[in-house]
Amino acid sequence: MKNAAAFHAPLHPLDSETQTFGCRYTNPDFCAKNRLPKVCALVRADKTCYAPPHFWPKQNEKTSGKNVQHRID
Repeated sequence: MKNAAAFHAPLHPLDSETQTFGCRYTNPDFCAKNRLPKVCALVRADKTCYAPPHFWPKQNEKTSGKNVQHRID
């Protein structure tokens, strides 16, 4: 079940760095939490994923237009 556009789709109001509305994996079969109750958007009634891809925080920042500068000391 591939969904090539999922990762780059526009943000949903419920998306954040730690959760997404719907699955953001381009191939959910590769997700270790696939179909895990209470975690996976594919089986949760509210369609919220609590284990988005590890690259998701950066994509969320990029898609939201927030260009947060990270300071290196």
